[in-house]
Amino acid sequence: MGNPLLDISATVDAEFLAKYKLEANNAILAGEEHQPIYAEVTEKYEVEYIAGGATQNSIRVAQWMLQEPSTSYIGCVGNDEYAKTLRAAASAGGTNVCYMEKEGTPTGTCAVLITGDNRSLVANISAANEYDISHLKSTGMPLVEAANFYYISGFFLTVPGGVPSIMEVAQHAAAEGKVFMMNLGAPFICQFFKDPLVAALPYCDIVFGNETEYAELAKSLGWDTTDLKVIAKKVAAMQKSNGSRARIAVCTHGAEPTIIATEGGVAEYPIAACTKDEIIDTNGAGDAWVGGFLAGLVKGKTIDECTKAGAYAAKVIIGRSGCTYPATPAYLL
Repeated sequence: MGNPLLDISATVDAEFLAKYKLEANNAILAGEEHQPIYAEVTEKYEVEYIAGGATQNSIRVAQWMLQEPSTSYIGCVGNDEYAKTLRAAASAGGTNVCYMEKEGTPTGTCAVLITGDNRSLVANISAANEYDISHLKSTGMPLVEAANFYYISGFFLTVPGGVPSIMEVAQHAAAEGKVFMMNLGAPFICQFFKDPLVAALPYCDIVFGNETEYAELAKSLGWDTTDLKVIAKKVAAMQKSNGSRARIAVCTHGAEPTIIATEGGVAEYPIAACTKDEIIDTNGAGDAWVGGFLAGLVKGKTIDECTKAGAYAAKVIIGRSGCTYPATPAYLL
């Protein structure tokens, strides 16, 4: 479950970011001051429209890696042309898309502003913010009950109906002994949505995040350390509702090795090396890494094998514009 968005992607200059006081490698929710971005970037730059949203990206990549229809996705869109574009793109690879449609509210969009190797994301989640647990309890629950693995981004914590929906799925997973996973999403989630995040963490069998998100989580929890390995160990050791399996804490770190803490300790796993010439667009790279990891997990692979699948998927997405991929993966699970 997550916030389905249509990405409006463009390569911009540093002055454009400065105008809206944006950082080159960050993700934020659009405020009033950011509303002109979407029209302005379309007018000033050559843009590309791509199905997006962090969780939807990951699930689409996982489905691509798995090839056989294996995934479902739940979120809220408007009743408009953008929603039709999203539905077609997300379901094309075999994902079972289950959107709640909100009349009178436009489908969410995300400005993907690329500068060199960095991307700044400004999300106007719009209809995605209207998701209601009534949809989950009616249309969504058959999908929940049929699934064995659940993945939700911390971005869904910003949605009023997302919080109870997350807890509904988390509690179902714990009761049935299934695998529940979340992504920290962005540093601001750890800052401003700490309470619902902390409420959900005990149900998490796997917690994903990058280095800035893990650092911000540690800061928000009052942990006096910036050592990512120590932070990952502490996240893995946090209270857990389902004691039948130990938590895994996954901290991706850009071009640096991925840090993974398990009951057995902390280990580093290499990412797939990329030359500067191979990097086309880093947008969706982290989402793709998770998607590859999830595909390996579904196939019963080891953590080492899952990280290799994640590294492969991320490298493919980095070498293309937006979170897109060829018809079939070269990496076989």
